[in-house]
Amino acid sequence: MRILFATYSERTHFHAMVPLAWALSCAGHEVRVASQPALTEVITGSGLTAVPVGSDHQLWRGLERFLNPRVAQAYPELYQQVRGVHLPPFDSADRSLDGFSWEFLQSGYEAVVQGWYKMVNDSMTEDLVAYAQHWKPDLVIWEQATYAGVVAAKAVGAAHIRMPWCLDIFGKTRERFLQLREEQPAGARRDPLGEWLAGLAEQYGAEFSEDMTTGQFTIDQYPAPLQLTADLAYLPMRYVPYNGVSVLPEWLREPLSKPRVCLTLGVSAQRFGGYPFSIGELLDALADVEAEIVATVSEKAQSELGRVPDNVRLVSFVPLNALMPSCAASVNHGAFGTVNTTALAGVPQLTLPEQYDARPAGTRLAAYGAGLTEHHTEVTGEKVRHHLLRLLTEPGFGAAAGALREEMLAMPSPRDLVPRLVALADDYRS
Repeated sequence: MRILFATYSERTHFHAMVPLAWALSCAGHEVRVASQPALTEVITGSGLTAVPVGSDHQLWRGLERFLNPRVAQAYPELYQQVRGVHLPPFDSADRSLDGFSWEFLQSGYEAVVQGWYKMVNDSMTEDLVAYAQHWKPDLVIWEQATYAGVVAAKAVGAAHIRMPWCLDIFGKTRERFLQLREEQPAGARRDPLGEWLAGLAEQYGAEFSEDMTTGQFTIDQYPAPLQLTADLAYLPMRYVPYNGVSVLPEWLREPLSKPRVCLTLGVSAQRFGGYPFSIGELLDALADVEAEIVATVSEKAQSELGRVPDNVRLVSFVPLNALMPSCAASVNHGAFGTVNTTALAGVPQLTLPEQYDARPAGTRLAAYGAGLTEHHTEVTGEKVRHHLLRLLTEPGFGAAAGALREEMLAMPSPRDLVPRLVALADDYRS
């Protein structure tokens, strides 16, 4: 069977797909990954076959114009939207519909289609469709914002499956949009996402159907206690960490003399204009904690730090799947890869959420008992120290984190999912 993965050129989004692509390839299927040229070396570095399509998108170049202190001060709401803190229409995904109007959802979709979806898809759609018409995949697995992938699938009659890199705020928002849309007068039911996708499908001889927005099926890599789901067909799959090309540092092989804590705020914050709070303040507040603090901090941010406490080990990168099993706790930003890698290691975590789905993910972790959470606007060094000491000294957090790990280990592995995907491709391709 021929299986085509499709993602716009965003490294961390592709990383979430790699273990499944490996599993399909090892099962004997032909697997290729289509993306813009900028991602080619990242794809081939994973051992997979890259198909460069179209030209590189200009999303980050466009965002850089707004991610600066001048815009933050003069246009704070715009800055928060560009940074991903406020993300209409998806801000409503984890909350009651009360207080979120039809106009909020409709205008939010209009903005995200114009400002994100078109920017990352327009430069690759035509070439990706042409490649699909040439190669004729049986199944297309597409990153959740890479609608070029689902257009290509529709153009050639392939089955298609959506693969998110976060809690399913996109599917849940779409569900709520459709619910509210039915309540509107016939002349007021504009659907910016559906209209855009219908226009794309028509260009390639296909017709729009609602599954183009959320997939015929959706792969969900979160364990059940953390999931956010809509009324969609989900395929649970155990999260398997992939960090890209990695080298194990020698210090990770040395015996521990005290507990180890990982402090990581990911790479996306730096791309979005920097960390949302002072790294130096956090490190100073943790200086007297009886633990080794391994802080993954960008080289640029490291150069801006003053004195670094003696119990802190500064690194620009370390493979989290190798680091986390040696940790007693983690302080992180609540993003998909970090949360799931930490949970899979059975480590309690303090999340300091800012962007996208990090806030509901942190809330769910805390509700399960496997961690604590503090919104980025409330973060202080003293609060982080207080929360971390609780994680290190109260055994209930470790017990819940261990139970969450067991939940993850009980999920189907990528290899387990392969026969199901093959059967679905047989059933849904036309």
